[in-house]
Amino acid sequence: MTPRSPFRCGTVGIVGRPNTGKSSLLNRLVGEKLSIVSARPQTTRHLVTGILTLPGCQYLFVDSPGNPPRLKSVLHKALSRRVGEAVQADVVLYVVEAMRFGEDDRAALERIPRGQAVIAVVNKVDNVKRRSDLIPFLERFSKVRDFAAIVPVSAKTGKNVPELLRVLREALPEGPPAYPEDQLTDRDERFFAAELLREKLFQELGEELPYRCEVVIESFKEEGRLRRIEATILVERDSQKAIVLGKGGERLKRMATAARKDMERLFEGKVYLGTWVKVRRAWTDDARVLRQLGYE
Repeated sequence: MTPRSPFRCGTVGIVGRPNTGKSSLLNRLVGEKLSIVSARPQTTRHLVTGILTLPGCQYLFVDSPGNPPRLKSVLHKALSRRVGEAVQADVVLYVVEAMRFGEDDRAALERIPRGQAVIAVVNKVDNVKRRSDLIPFLERFSKVRDFAAIVPVSAKTGKNVPELLRVLREALPEGPPAYPEDQLTDRDERFFAAELLREKLFQELGEELPYRCEVVIESFKEEGRLRRIEATILVERDSQKAIVLGKGGERLKRMATAARKDMERLFEGKVYLGTWVKVRRAWTDDARVLRQLGYE
């Protein structure tokens, strides 16, 4: 009779420069949209834990902001601390983009302490037309650091994700599960309501609005099967408020409608979403406001 393998459970920090697909990878791994996604760097601002429980193993994935630029605002300092917290996990998934390894990737790698168990994930292999081009890149990349493993994947298509889970399982410590097997995250619905609306801001506004907007959930009430949510979008200037609203408020209405539909899918129920835009000058440098938003 073959002895039963011990149960494994541990934290997995997902780190790397912006836009390597860390949030998409988390969503693919857990099979649910937990981290918001946009083409803009620095979309992720909070640590989001995604929980995947499989026979014999529970993975606690922690998505983190992309290695933030060296700016001096209170917000950017808070994001830098988030990255520092993520690399304290049992295992770190260091995510790079296939065929690209630059100074920003190297800077993100240097945030990971020497001696930490690191599995390198080469993402977006679906964008590489010829496998023969990928092999030399992997050979060069393997010399950058002594990785526990290098796993090419596609978060978009799911290619090789089962192999990544297998490799990761072997690196996690033995121990009992930390959460019930049907729990997907440590965050509540209020948090995801704010994140889904913020995602639409990033996707819709593109280059028009810099990182001077944030979403505050003022009220979240459940009335039977209906969730009634009131949200405020913070900006720093009147001109930014006008950008968010759009002509006749049509842009805000479009973003709110898209966010509401995503909330209804995630919460599996009807949602009423009321949205307002408020000017809060220099909120990115206001420690009191950032504490209220969960950054401190």
